[in-house]
Amino acid sequence: MELPLAQMTVSEKLHVIETVWEDLARDEEQIESPDWHFQELHDRAQRTEAGTEKVLDWETAKAELRKRFP
Repeated sequence: MELPLAQMTVSEKLHVIETVWEDLARDEEQIESPDWHFQELHDRAQRTEAGTEKVLDWETAKAELRKRFP
């Protein structure tokens, strides 16, 4: 199946993405995460516990990124 992406509006493209994401989420148990995801989660948990990485809520993270990349 091909979509006419060049002719679609941003809104239409986002709607397609949302529809696909919702469909995938219905069968999420069939989607396996790659091994490196589990390793990355483990590594981040260790860095957080060691105090070398901080966890930010999404609003704070967005604000910091917007300051860094205006």
